[in-house]
Amino acid sequence: MTEVLKKRKSKVKPSAKKVISENNADVADVSEVSTLSKRKTTTDAMPIAPVKPEHFVQQGRVMVCSGGRYESQANAQVREAVMSGWEAIFGEGNVIATNIAGAAAAIEYIKPKIVFALGSYLPESTYFGEVCQRARDIGAVSIFWATEDPYEQDANYHITDDFDVIFSCDRWGTNFYNRPNVYHLPLAACEKLHYRPIDESIEKTIDILFCGVAFGSRKDLIRSMRPAFSDLNIKIVGPGWGEFGIGFSDSRIEKHQLIELYQYSKIVLNLGRSLHFENKRFMITPSTPGPRTFEAAIAGAMQVFHEDTYEIHEFYKPDEMPVFSTRRDFEQLLHKYLGNPELILETAKKAQARTLAEHTYRHRIQSVVKLITEKGLFK
Repeated sequence: MTEVLKKRKSKVKPSAKKVISENNADVADVSEVSTLSKRKTTTDAMPIAPVKPEHFVQQGRVMVCSGGRYESQANAQVREAVMSGWEAIFGEGNVIATNIAGAAAAIEYIKPKIVFALGSYLPESTYFGEVCQRARDIGAVSIFWATEDPYEQDANYHITDDFDVIFSCDRWGTNFYNRPNVYHLPLAACEKLHYRPIDESIEKTIDILFCGVAFGSRKDLIRSMRPAFSDLNIKIVGPGWGEFGIGFSDSRIEKHQLIELYQYSKIVLNLGRSLHFENKRFMITPSTPGPRTFEAAIAGAMQVFHEDTYEIHEFYKPDEMPVFSTRRDFEQLLHKYLGNPELILETAKKAQARTLAEHTYRHRIQSVVKLITEKGLFK
């Protein structure tokens, strides 16, 4: 399999303003926790071949660190998923997780070859400078995966001068780091946490499912689509939806509950979020599909994707994940799929197969290791 890592040239200096973490705000989006497409893009790219696990398993240890006093549950789940990707390459016993607070001291004891930090760089209490210095002292390569981009770009000054390599989960977000060695690496799905075999015997009783916080952009979209919901059994859950009435709920559900709901749903809505309250200087609209796209696909959900970004086509074909832009598009998709359970299953199977083949954390970490090897940062 060929992976693609795209290096961006940055032209904009970030601001030094303090903002609030997106993950902490989007509690119901706990499973929204990214890939590099095999398909050709319109931009310059460097092909990255997969790494054979046996080649690296004897090459030393990896230390994965994230979090602080204010780490959200979502970030903890992302760390667990990322750990699984590293373990698939280096072996379970060679990957160690630590909290950022104890990471610097742990480096001297563990002596890893790779120090891999991820999550939010926003909290003032989360300081990575000492961690990176200790990594340099022992000759380890330091990497940061910004899994909250582009919502925290105003605060990226916290990490720009420290790490050897930075990966951003958002393609557009890579333009806002004023330094070299910045690459696009979307989040992904974890087989251990998210995969479910598709059970064709389960009766799908929910016509349309959506779970997520009722942000303003999502409310506007649902209002415009609401006439298409008449006579359908809908389930739209998350903080802020209760005011919409029957079929809507303010409930918060756990990730494992959401994955089970996918099994009973004919169509799962994939609605992005476009927020600016994290950034005050740069009003950045996300371009890369959110992680729930991959998580739902590997869990066997048949998704329809609101096409607010064309980047979805770099990850899934239309017969794997249909897209819509208007209410008319959406109504046509309902007409096409709701009366055809065989097509729903076929579409879900294709999306799941694509995800298993290209969009797991193992694939992402393979790309990371290949890149730092070719750059001479890891030997």
